[in-house]
Amino acid sequence: MKYELVVGLEVHCQLSTESKAFCGCSAQFGRPANNNVCPVCLALPGALPVLNRRVVEDAVKLGLALGCTIAPHSVLARKNYFYPDLPKGYQISQYEEPICGEGTIHIDAGEGSREIRLIRIHIEEDAGKSIHDIGDDTYIDLNRSGVPLLEIVSYPDIRTPKEASAYLQKLRQIVQYLGVSDGNMEEGSLRCDANVSIRPVGSTEYGTRTEIKNMNSFKNVEKAIEYEAQRHREIIENGGVIVQETRLWDADKGETRSMRGKEHAHDYRYFPDPDLIPVLVDQDMLDRMRAELPEFPEVRASRFVSQYGIPAYDAGVLTVERTMADYFEQTVTVSGDAKASSNWVMGEVMRTLKEKYLDIDEFAVSPERLGGLIAMIARGEISNTIAKQVFELMQASMLSAAEIVEKEGLAQVSDSGAIEAVVREVLEANPGQLADYRGGKTKLIGFFVGQCMARMKGKANPQMVNEVLLKALES
Repeated sequence: MKYELVVGLEVHCQLSTESKAFCGCSAQFGRPANNNVCPVCLALPGALPVLNRRVVEDAVKLGLALGCTIAPHSVLARKNYFYPDLPKGYQISQYEEPICGEGTIHIDAGEGSREIRLIRIHIEEDAGKSIHDIGDDTYIDLNRSGVPLLEIVSYPDIRTPKEASAYLQKLRQIVQYLGVSDGNMEEGSLRCDANVSIRPVGSTEYGTRTEIKNMNSFKNVEKAIEYEAQRHREIIENGGVIVQETRLWDADKGETRSMRGKEHAHDYRYFPDPDLIPVLVDQDMLDRMRAELPEFPEVRASRFVSQYGIPAYDAGVLTVERTMADYFEQTVTVSGDAKASSNWVMGEVMRTLKEKYLDIDEFAVSPERLGGLIAMIARGEISNTIAKQVFELMQASMLSAAEIVEKEGLAQVSDSGAIEAVVREVLEANPGQLADYRGGKTKLIGFFVGQCMARMKGKANPQMVNEVLLKALES
């Protein structure tokens, strides 16, 4: 029997706020354990929470970006459960009245665009962290306690592991464009739980689902869903029954393992938090948040093609990340050459970032300086070969391309007399190749150009070298 995979995702997105959701403590990642804490996030008696306005604004922005219905009135609730890293004994979340209702995310996993429906987006606070790898004891770090999250819950519309990965990548791209989260899965800024089940092809009934946790990369999400779907098939085909439970993904072993029985909503005994007033979103806030929405990737890529005349492929690559798209546009403003700028950003810049494990906002060469370098090439002041040398020097210096060229004596040689002298030297030094060329092996032109450029240390104007060489070879 053929089975169909059915997946719904619950994604926790950590917001990039300076302070926590219900107190003024820093939400900065990576601080020493239990440094970012206060009576509120430690749940000391008498401490009262106050909702961070920025959390509401970010929730509204994301909801608008995903076409959600924004609730004018929503309620913060207590989700009750016991865990060592949850000092209050409950987590502040939303249940019956979330801030964002249904919306959609459009994905393309290689088989055309598909729409994945969203059930809701709601505000939530993070729990602390249990640390099990220091000796025999378990330690608790409450820095993360109270850090603001948005939980994005999809309908079970996903049908393949690749679609799950594409959904997550699209969601990460959107939150990064909005600036509400860095979307870093490795640091836990974007965490995903997958509800997985299978059913016979053609059936409309849902099978028993299992929830998978602990997936910290797009590739692990794909692998975990693939593994779990195969586990379901084998159990069913062997006459077994799927148990509804929560399972952990073990990336080292490439398998899931049972963690606990799957909870139901009533297990958490949700009720409105009596310490927090309802969240009210008025038309003024909606208008302000809508006005702050950025130009999203598809629209920006289309504009790059029409405005700058670059290929659609280039535009798609350059707009994957908002910061990279900004870098490109700022480069073009200075260089005046969109295609050359696209080539440099997609080539030398992205290669360097990958080699040095940098983000574009950490890169030493500003778009203004890169634009100046490209403009020098366009004016014939330096060759592409020399430009690459200058680019390397720019990474270790704050000097402009023009200043480096002057300091290092790298200006392009366009003196026809000097080039003619070098061409004569090269032809006299290679009589065999000269005879072969004149005998019909015209591809040797590349050899002669290379020899000339080497003698002039890459500083000769390549176009002039070609012109002078051809004239000399045909004379």
